[in-house]
Amino acid sequence: MPEIAVRKIREALAIEWIYNSNSIEGNTLTLRETQMVLQDGITIKGKSLREHFEAKNHEKALNYLYKLSNVNYKINSSDILSIHALILNSIEDDYAGRLRNSGVRISGANFIPPNAQKVSGLLDELIEFVVKNPLKLNDIELATVFHHRFVWIHPFFDGNGRTVRLAMNLLLLKVGYTPAIILKNDRKKYYTALNNANNGNYEKLMLLMAQAVERTLNIYLNALPDSNTNYQEISNLVEEANLPYGMEYISLLARQGKIDAYKEGRNWLTSEEAVNNYIKTRKRIRKL
Repeated sequence: MPEIAVRKIREALAIEWIYNSNSIEGNTLTLRETQMVLQDGITIKGKSLREHFEAKNHEKALNYLYKLSNVNYKINSSDILSIHALILNSIEDDYAGRLRNSGVRISGANFIPPNAQKVSGLLDELIEFVVKNPLKLNDIELATVFHHRFVWIHPFFDGNGRTVRLAMNLLLLKVGYTPAIILKNDRKKYYTALNNANNGNYEKLMLLMAQAVERTLNIYLNALPDSNTNYQEISNLVEEANLPYGMEYISLLARQGKIDAYKEGRNWLTSEEAVNNYIKTRKRIRKL
């Protein structure tokens, strides 16, 4: 792929990443407004100074992330604190890059984060777990477990979500994956999956992370000069292709991760090839 094409995709994904991660936490800048703030330096009327700082800070943290990312990198607490410091720069300077020193509660969560005195030790244990990977998890599984355990520890007063979505991607980028960008439209699904993980059920969170990686990977694959995969919105695919399934069932297969598909906004995209591959797999299973 030409270098300029790779750069353009990374720039577009960076805007998406920053917009979605901030929106999950309540930032009201739209995708277009986020682009204007970051690329054009425009101040958006009616939006708070904090929201502008959140966009610019996230961009700096993302650039820092890419500088760290290489195959020999080992995640450490110092870099996590640095990411957090960039996220909260000029927003909460007293707490930027510092672990919390008192208890917190999370609205809507089904757990209470551990005592502040345990945070430093728990974070060190989590980092050691990720570096050593004693359960021999694959890279997406390891990043997912790290993500959940970090949220459970909740090491900071503010900025935990943005920080963990960056640090988690550091684990993926260093081994060559494209980033997992959790979409604003999946916010409810995301929080439900985290709550399920608190009870030991990682299935939904694993699926969400895998689909997030698959989505960005497909964006790169579709840009390849010799790409012949025709991803379409499912409604259009059903109209054009002679398929035995309707739109609702194919959408269900996409949500469950049973076919090659990815999400753009609220819409799932897949291909006739992906559906036919699923049909062939089903036929083989029935023969067995």
